[in-house]
Amino acid sequence: MHPAVHPAVGPAVHPAVLTRRLGNGLRLTVEPDAGPGRGLVAVALTVAAGGDHDPAGRHGTAHLVEHLMFPRGTDADPDSDRDGHIGRVEGAGGMCNAETHRDHTVFHTVAPADALPGILEGEARRLLEFAPSDAAVRTETEIIGEEIRGAVGGGRLWDTAYASLHPGSRDSYGTVAELRHATAAEALAFHRAHYTAGAMALTVVGDVEAAWVAERVAELFGGVPAGPARKSVTPAAAPAAPGSIPYAASGVALAHPLPDAVSERDAYLAHVVLAELLGRGRLSRAVRADARYRLTAASIHCGYYGQWLATAAPDLAMVLLGRAPGTAVGEAVDAWREILRETADAPPSDVEHRRAVNALLVNCHRHADSLTARAVAHGRAALLFPAEDAAGKDAPGKGAPGNGPDALPGQLARVTPAEVSAAARRLLTAPYGVTELVGGTQ
Repeated sequence: MHPAVHPAVGPAVHPAVLTRRLGNGLRLTVEPDAGPGRGLVAVALTVAAGGDHDPAGRHGTAHLVEHLMFPRGTDADPDSDRDGHIGRVEGAGGMCNAETHRDHTVFHTVAPADALPGILEGEARRLLEFAPSDAAVRTETEIIGEEIRGAVGGGRLWDTAYASLHPGSRDSYGTVAELRHATAAEALAFHRAHYTAGAMALTVVGDVEAAWVAERVAELFGGVPAGPARKSVTPAAAPAAPGSIPYAASGVALAHPLPDAVSERDAYLAHVVLAELLGRGRLSRAVRADARYRLTAASIHCGYYGQWLATAAPDLAMVLLGRAPGTAVGEAVDAWREILRETADAPPSDVEHRRAVNALLVNCHRHADSLTARAVAHGRAALLFPAEDAAGKDAPGKGAPGNGPDALPGQLARVTPAEVSAAARRLLTAPYGVTELVGGTQ
């Protein structure tokens, strides 16, 4: 059991973390963990390529390459996973998965620690021997097509809200019509262009010996082409005209831009605390107290699909408002801005602020007990939020963004009520995107 959480509490104590940069540019992080990770190991490979890097006319290429990184046997039997990466991991009693985001793709595995040699060999092999067939591409594009069709409308609300703020942006799923014509040669070209050592981070967390891991990784991954570092893609800045999508109930989705998580880490985390503070009672109380009954519900979700610090691309806070019958979109937005203005005009009390920060700290500690979550967080920190990229990185004090999951609790704990109030004022003055949610009865 964790001790009682208070804003002044520091991060959990873990054995020394080894960080290293291979000669080809690959970033390696190894964290031996003798606590909840005894007997287990998690491996995360993070690649700085996602939906934003899809070539023109082939939206979904990054997603396709992610799928193709899990080879399914031979051309003669493309659905067989007898010798594939998944088969090796599951054969050892582990599990693996992957996620394609707008600015990166992450592959993560957790398994018994004695399976680590084979897992590292498999990771290196599928990087170095990536050579998909057209049959494999056809199989995976069909699977991706089902994923896309299963996540339409409200299921992709975050992406829709993001597009209202950044027109022309591309989500991480892809487009069925464009992927239908994808070829193995195109997938290979994308892999060679973006799956380079300089744009990768490999993280190993768990019951491991750091020096052995570093030596073995150098042997296995030293042959990965160096290539360029991550390429940032900036979406269009002008908000689009308000749009609408079918939804379960009538409402409004607002997309508010968040500060840059590297150069403005303090301001970014102040928005995270603001969202937690509003969600822990202020929004529901304001909805009940609205004399004009404009809203039926209100919620705020900070970060990519509610995951903050999960992307280095422009991030956002999404506000969902349920509209009462007869309430126009503009009236619902006005009601939200009135709620926001209350926090902008007066900082929260110390008690309310502490409650919100404590809830976030508890969440940090909960994730710290997950080997996979730690491995993914280390990889994102090394690749997407590197300390050397931060403005004023050498300045001491709370402005330093740090690196890795254990830096986060201390940064959150230093957010002040005044900074939360400033975050609310920033949301009131910055441009935002609007998407009307059209319920079935309208």
